[in-house]
Amino acid sequence: QVRLVESGGGLVQPGGSLTLSCAVSGSLFGSRTMAWYRQAPGKQRELVATITSGGSTNYADSVKGRFTISRDNAKNTAYLQMNSLKPEDTAVYYCRSTYGITLDNWGQGTQVTVSS
Repeated sequence: QVRLVESGGGLVQPGGSLTLSCAVSGSLFGSRTMAWYRQAPGKQRELVATITSGGSTNYADSVKGRFTISRDNAKNTAYLQMNSLKPEDTAVYYCRSTYGITLDNWGQGTQVTVSS
């Protein structure tokens, strides 16, 4: 059974930085596509960034140049480095792991609050 556990959320001032981690249990981590989503109160969940098994990355326009997604296959962990944070980045951030069309797993989410 695959389990995803996010960590690293918290309260940060505008302009600050946070790094989220997503630890994945189970096999095939190196073959999975990893993604970060976020959901702000009253809004739909949105895709923030993805990284494929080959290391290709993609970002939402709203975070390009500020956020960086990465992965460490030796540690079965994906990361989201968030810089120059804005109040509009406030949301619950979720990690997602997919492999083909048969495996699709989500974490429980971690709260990020950007406020002075």
